[in-house]
Amino acid sequence: MDRTDDARAPGTTPEHVVVMGVSGSGKSTVAGLLAARLHTTCTEADALHTATNVRTMRSGTPLTDAERQPWLESVRDRLSSEADAGRSAVVTCSALKRSYRDLLRTARGDVWFVHLDGEPELLSSRMGRRTGHFMPASLLASQLAALEPLDDDERGFVLDVAQPPEELVDEILARTRTPDVRDV
Repeated sequence: MDRTDDARAPGTTPEHVVVMGVSGSGKSTVAGLLAARLHTTCTEADALHTATNVRTMRSGTPLTDAERQPWLESVRDRLSSEADAGRSAVVTCSALKRSYRDLLRTARGDVWFVHLDGEPELLSSRMGRRTGHFMPASLLASQLAALEPLDDDERGFVLDVAQPPEELVDEILARTRTPDVRDV
């Protein structure tokens, strides 16, 4: 959903962008570029997982909702901390289910979701090429099965990851009307 229905003046409330999607969708790349353009922080939600959660995923076992709950609360709290300081933030988070996004939406500030979506073959190929990440490609199928697309009443939109990351960032800025460095 575009922000054209939001009548408030831009910049009055911190706006957070959650770059969401399954593994291999390019969340880290896009979020890093977006944060740089906005001169704001970028938090990798993966860095907020407990060591136990990382071991579970590394072993090829998907996390349960109960195991994800404290992690999602940490992501929400990070966004709220930035809002409390009067800043907007960018965060990467799979945010696969509506209930996860509902929790993240309770962060202080306005929360947008940008769902990076792509063909499973492309996502799998990307996962196979990356090194040093705890998420094995074998968990992609479980993530795709768990994914609940954004509902019409959720503030956000879907972008195709087949586009270059720079174009995705341009689209995010255009659709959220979040000012980037060119507007400052």
